[in-house]
Amino acid sequence: MNNTEKLTFIEGNFTTEEAKEILQNVFATKIKFHELKNFSALERFGKDDPIAQSRIPALKKELQRMNEIFSWAEVHHKKLHLSSEIVISFIEE
Repeated sequence: MNNTEKLTFIEGNFTTEEAKEILQNVFATKIKFHELKNFSALERFGKDDPIAQSRIPALKKELQRMNEIFSWAEVHHKKLHLSSEIVISFIEE
């Protein structure tokens, strides 16, 4: 296996509503992941998970920015091309 592997995650042309649905679900899943991770840390160790605490507001900010982009696209009757690649790199612990 290579040190870096790439996966095509999203690729295609979408209406604003389709793109919004796809990406809102992705962001919601990531936010929920970090909320659960933080909740677990609170229950197990009595303190917040610092990574989760920093990622949640960052993801919410990006979600807000995404909604602004989609609002603009709707007003201007634009279709959208989404392209997303996941890059997996192997690192030493």
